[in-house]
Amino acid sequence: MNAKTYRILKRPLVTEKSTTEKDLRNKLYFEVDRLANKIEIKQAVEKIFKVNVVGVATLSMKGKIKRVGKHFTQSPNWKKAVVTVKPGQRVEFFEGV
Repeated sequence: MNAKTYRILKRPLVTEKSTTEKDLRNKLYFEVDRLANKIEIKQAVEKIFKVNVVGVATLSMKGKIKRVGKHFTQSPNWKKAVVTVKPGQRVEFFEGV
């Protein structure tokens, strides 16, 4: 595995919705590199977690606007990926969550 594989997946998104989706529909949520496409995301998940990926959906998330005193600032835009894993396969990384 090269270093690019690990740069594509930034972090898992652990929320109430993602935990429910993981248990019911075998879907995993990740924050990914904004320039990564679906094929690269699929290959990265398959290499790192050693599972078969059925599908990948991506969403471009707009950064939130925050107010600091009289100034406004915006957090950076980011990309979310919803990865569907083959039924019956599990990712040990998410099992304790």
